[in-house]
Amino acid sequence: MIRLAAFDPDAAGFSALLAESQSEGHRMVLRLAENWADGSNRFALPGEIMLGAWSGDVLVGVCGRNVEPYDPYPRAGRVRHLYVAHGARRDGVGRALISAICDGAAGHFDYLNTNAPETAFAFYERMGFVRLEGGGHATHRLSLAQ
Repeated sequence: MIRLAAFDPDAAGFSALLAESQSEGHRMVLRLAENWADGSNRFALPGEIMLGAWSGDVLVGVCGRNVEPYDPYPRAGRVRHLYVAHGARRDGVGRALISAICDGAAGHFDYLNTNAPETAFAFYERMGFVRLEGGGHATHRLSLAQ
């Protein structure tokens, strides 16, 4: 069973998740660690959240929600740093993290953007995100407006 909870990079198991992500050539977990350490992103603004996913005592995933830094619209949000450990993929961890990130987001944001690697496009589209054309800082958007 997966347990989701508020998280920060000082949590036990984060260094292993970071090392695994880097060995796969991903930089999102490294950027999370760097931004946390230098104070530039602590997920502390209204509507922001950072979650970890644990299987037992093992950290198997991370994901955050921020105010969108690349979109001037004041109610734009962004899904950040989604990463799931290789051994936990296809176990619903990513789906649980995105669902939790979206839960309550409409109170702060009208939509959530993300900049996903092409290998994750199908995942985000299954989660209801729509592909954006034109490049830029976002590949997908999920409308939260009711």
